[in-house]
Amino acid sequence: MNQNLDIQCQKTIQNYIDDTSIWEKGSNRFCLSMTKVQWRIWLLATFGKFFEGMIVFMMGLTLPLITLQFHLTEFQKGTLSSSILFGILIGASALGGLSDLYGRKKMFIIEMALLSVCLVGMACSQSYLTILLFNFGIGLALGCDYPTAHLMISESIPTKNRGKLVLGAFAFQSVGVLLGILTGIIVLTYADDINAWRLMYILALVPSLAITVARFFIPESAHWLMSKKREKEAEKSLKRLLNRDPQSNMTLTVVPCPEGEENHSWLGGYKKLFKQKYRAKTILASAPWFIQDLGTYGIGIFTPVILASVLDPHVVVAGDALHSTIASIVYSAKGTALIDSLLIIGVICAIIYSESIGRMKLQIYGFIGCAVGLALAALSIKLNNDYQIYLLFLGFMLFNFMNNLGPNAQTYLISGEVFPVKIRAKGAGFAASIAKLGAILTAFLFPILMHEIGVFNLLLCLVATSLFGAWVTYKYRFETSGKNIENI
Repeated sequence: MNQNLDIQCQKTIQNYIDDTSIWEKGSNRFCLSMTKVQWRIWLLATFGKFFEGMIVFMMGLTLPLITLQFHLTEFQKGTLSSSILFGILIGASALGGLSDLYGRKKMFIIEMALLSVCLVGMACSQSYLTILLFNFGIGLALGCDYPTAHLMISESIPTKNRGKLVLGAFAFQSVGVLLGILTGIIVLTYADDINAWRLMYILALVPSLAITVARFFIPESAHWLMSKKREKEAEKSLKRLLNRDPQSNMTLTVVPCPEGEENHSWLGGYKKLFKQKYRAKTILASAPWFIQDLGTYGIGIFTPVILASVLDPHVVVAGDALHSTIASIVYSAKGTALIDSLLIIGVICAIIYSESIGRMKLQIYGFIGCAVGLALAALSIKLNNDYQIYLLFLGFMLFNFMNNLGPNAQTYLISGEVFPVKIRAKGAGFAASIAKLGAILTAFLFPILMHEIGVFNLLLCLVATSLFGAWVTYKYRFETSGKNIENI
């Protein structure tokens, strides 16, 4: 299909990207046809979320063995499980925000290289402190990916595709969660050794190295280049992104920045997030995500622990502490894999309905559904019959489905859409950092609170926070589905 690749002065970059999308004639069905480069960018962006799901939630399986090997205290266990989340908090703003200054592509490569280095260090660690350090480094890399991956996708594809493909990339977090659990089951089944946890990190290293290399061979965001007044480079990047005909000719004319959207320093961009013009959007992007992460990481990381506490009477183990620990991990991991399968189903539904129903409605309904699921799980704790297990699984499965249909998927999508291009990475990075503050609190306090107030009361607290998340979303709602990313 031949395309007219001349850009008139009144056209913005996004206008042109939208004009090159292909619609099936005589049908309402959208044909998701993009160039190979656009698909390559999307595929490479999916791996950041994949690694987050795999590595962060794998901590629930590796932590018992690390604890046994290094004789960790409860405090050390809490700091270790929360260190990766603290790294994400710092990385999303401190590193991810740098892509507004130095480019999306550069940080896109640096983050994956850092992840690879830290995976090697994690697998070779010989002390609690080195594990803590490299776990934090992994978090830095994954945090940087929050804004950069989102923007690499959303600034490279047509408006009609944006919601589907950003959420499609986000879906790989759930794939990573499930694959991480299955990896743990396989490793612990065949590597009956206290160092089996190291092999799990080594298995994640191989694809991370390949993705690091592949990210060198994609173009920079033309949106970012144009915002920096680098017109010739933006023309070259956009031509490479959209070109289907090697003989096509493309020209660009500078589109002046809107009034007041001057270039910002690194710190100045963050200050702008709290000015009246963007304050409500900053709250919408960050507050519900913070609330959502309280449940997502609490339930996600500690599902094996919660299941073990409830299902221990059904586990028959024999032998020393090592073999008893491995048997308990494998047993609870199988239950966790079943529960986490609903994450994938939930995000698939989010991809299907995010445009037709809208981000805001799905996020509100999702929060309410999470509250119902957690309430069912809490109720199961009070039962002492055969229905306890069924109700516990039903509650957690409903939570995972509604979470990925609603707040877990939508908060990620919204954070990269509501801000202008010059502070978009900072806005998305700040929202991710605030979210991970909630995750850190959960990861650190969850084991302590389970011991102090019990699983029942802890789940009731999460029911309350989920309902509060629905209210905050309703109060500050701002629909972005179907809108040109330059005009939001």
